[in-house]
Amino acid sequence: MFEDMLVTPAEMAAIDKDAADSGIDSFSLMRAAGMAASAATLRLFPNASRLVILCGPGNNGGDGYVAAEALAESGAAVALYALGDPGKLRGDAAKARNACRLGILPLEAYEPEPGDAVVDALFGAGLARDVPDAVQDSIRRVDAMQLPVLAVDLPSGIDGRTGEPRGASFTATHTVTFMAAKPGHVLMPGRALCGTLEVFDIGIPARLVGARAGGMRINGPAIWAQYAGGLQAGTHKYKRGHLAVLSGGPTSTGAARLSAAAGLVAGAGLVTLGSPPAAVAVNASHLTAVMLKEIGSAVDLAEWLHDKRLNAFVLGPGFGVGKKATDFALMLCDRALVLDADGMSSFQQGREALFEKIAAGGGQVVMTPHEGEFARLFPEIAADASLSKIEKAQAAARLSNAVIVYKGHDTVVAAPSGRAVVNTNAPPWLATAGSGDVLAGIIGAHLAQRLPAFEAAAAAVWRHGEAGIRAGRTMTAETLVDNIPPLP
Repeated sequence: MFEDMLVTPAEMAAIDKDAADSGIDSFSLMRAAGMAASAATLRLFPNASRLVILCGPGNNGGDGYVAAEALAESGAAVALYALGDPGKLRGDAAKARNACRLGILPLEAYEPEPGDAVVDALFGAGLARDVPDAVQDSIRRVDAMQLPVLAVDLPSGIDGRTGEPRGASFTATHTVTFMAAKPGHVLMPGRALCGTLEVFDIGIPARLVGARAGGMRINGPAIWAQYAGGLQAGTHKYKRGHLAVLSGGPTSTGAARLSAAAGLVAGAGLVTLGSPPAAVAVNASHLTAVMLKEIGSAVDLAEWLHDKRLNAFVLGPGFGVGKKATDFALMLCDRALVLDADGMSSFQQGREALFEKIAAGGGQVVMTPHEGEFARLFPEIAADASLSKIEKAQAAARLSNAVIVYKGHDTVVAAPSGRAVVNTNAPPWLATAGSGDVLAGIIGAHLAQRLPAFEAAAAAVWRHGEAGIRAGRTMTAETLVDNIPPLP
């Protein structure tokens, strides 16, 4: 079992086939899945007056028949309903149906009752079309009664690749899946419809799973653990990195100061705010540990870049959209750079120059678009409804040659190589003014500490989520900075 791994439905189908080809009895895997579902049902719904099993026309339905038989043998009151003609099942699903001694009623006959707990084994993660009308009717009836639902593999109606509902979807209390999570479990809105997620090992060897799995993971400390060593006794501030954050004009300085403060708390040894002359007095009146340097023009920036101890930059928060932003960004593409907010929006026209400079510069560039910024910078990718959020982030990373932090409730971090992580620890109250500026500063701190760009971004997104949890529902961007946890 791979707790942080994500596999697509297509990869999981290939893994299942590899397991069967290797000599593993495929029905034993189905039986293990069904038994896992039945055990979870008994554990979660001990007071249900009736356990209702809804079985579909494929292998997910086979898991349901195994679960129904096991639940009946345990002494529970079980009612079994099937979509379509159970007599048309083939292979392992037919074997599971034949081994189940319960009477089978058509799905359309199910009338929810108070006290029911529903086991949804209609469709699994491989669903790629809208669910039939009979399933949509059942979903509406179960929702109207607010009955608890245990989903087998994925709530029926959720596309396992994209997390999007296909017509309608059950809202599960709990979801059990097998060997590894799927993108639909962690991408919104699928994640919200899964309830709590439990991954069961049903006996497929790790080597078979690893051989087929791509580079997708659920974000967590294991992603960057090898780069997160503690401070050594002989360290000093320059060894911890020098982060530079570039400020906007006198009425737009707060965002950059938030990034700078976050960078200092997140571990950069020094942080300097590069300020235009007109904003120096405003910035100076708010800064203590963060240093200040007057940077008004590209000439000033070029001179500052002679200091090789400056090893990471943040450009964009409150900076302003326009030629100055594009000039500065193009000068920084051979350094470690976080390009955020106005820094990205300035390239809505002429993005090719940025992408070419990133590719040629050899630096480590991280871009952090939210939904609107992503659509402005990557309109053709954003408009492709066939792609999941993970696939969109991966395509944008390949096109731009940068690490992409595609922000949202299900932030995706993707590298040009195709590696990707989906973040799951962010509380909803992170959606507040200045939160993204704090994230940019944390990424910048990690780059200053010489983490590779992908790991720097993944670790920052995770720490940002943990900071939100610590700060609580009444957080502001300022209190978010105060709650950034140590890098695990």
